[in-house]
Amino acid sequence: MKFRAKITGKGCLELFIHVSCTVARLAKVCVLRVRPDSLCFSPAGFHGLREAGLWCEVRRGAFQQFRMEGASEDLDEIHLELTAEHLSRAARSAAGASSLKLQLTHRRRPCLTVAVELASSLGRARSVVHDLPVQVLPRGAWRACLPPSLRAADASIYLPRWRTLRSIVERMANVGDHVLVEANLRGRMTLSMETEVVSIKSYFKNLGNPPESAGAPPNRDLESMVQVRVDNRKLLQFLEGQQINPTMALCNIWDNSLLQLVLVQEDVSLQYFIPAL
Repeated sequence: MKFRAKITGKGCLELFIHVSCTVARLAKVCVLRVRPDSLCFSPAGFHGLREAGLWCEVRRGAFQQFRMEGASEDLDEIHLELTAEHLSRAARSAAGASSLKLQLTHRRRPCLTVAVELASSLGRARSVVHDLPVQVLPRGAWRACLPPSLRAADASIYLPRWRTLRSIVERMANVGDHVLVEANLRGRMTLSMETEVVSIKSYFKNLGNPPESAGAPPNRDLESMVQVRVDNRKLLQFLEGQQINPTMALCNIWDNSLLQLVLVQEDVSLQYFIPAL
């Protein structure tokens, strides 16, 4: 198995730094799934949708060089388990750098080597190298790294302005542990929470629904609200932790079952699942 990739350019470097930091904020240990066309981050030891989980894909377009050879011709993938904070710390050292290289190496044990090329004050390039210990996962463990396969959501809606949403959830988290998220196919969304002494509800309208929502059954009441109650801390953790600047932010709800938040940028897609309480 072989893997080597290189990132150059300020925009691509900042994107990889933001992705690495986002993953580290939401998972202590992650699996880096190397495919011919992308790098995918997934939670390690995922036990199904009974717990919150993050999946993130960085497509090949974010890399100036990308070469890999998988376990075999039929299974052209590599799965590496590593501490997310180690990768985040190594990536952050590339702030202001000219390039960042990733390579699967062997330093007495398998490592993901992150080599950062920096320009010194004298105009001479210098390198900072991080050897991150990894565990190469056997094929039998690969299935657990795949994102959940789900039926179409009961409601899909575009999210409101990120800063506004985060501020509302933060205030609710200071009052209670749970938040009820509701949405319909007319672009309406509400966030609410209630305790013995206080009740809070925020309303959003005209958010819009993605085109695939137009395929709802003919007898479906488009005004009816679909709901899911989730852990406020998990929702806030994601709203505060993600650092990419998405061109699309979407909320999918499976009634009283699951909340999925999807962020899409040109070369990055990220999805976060929070199960119902």
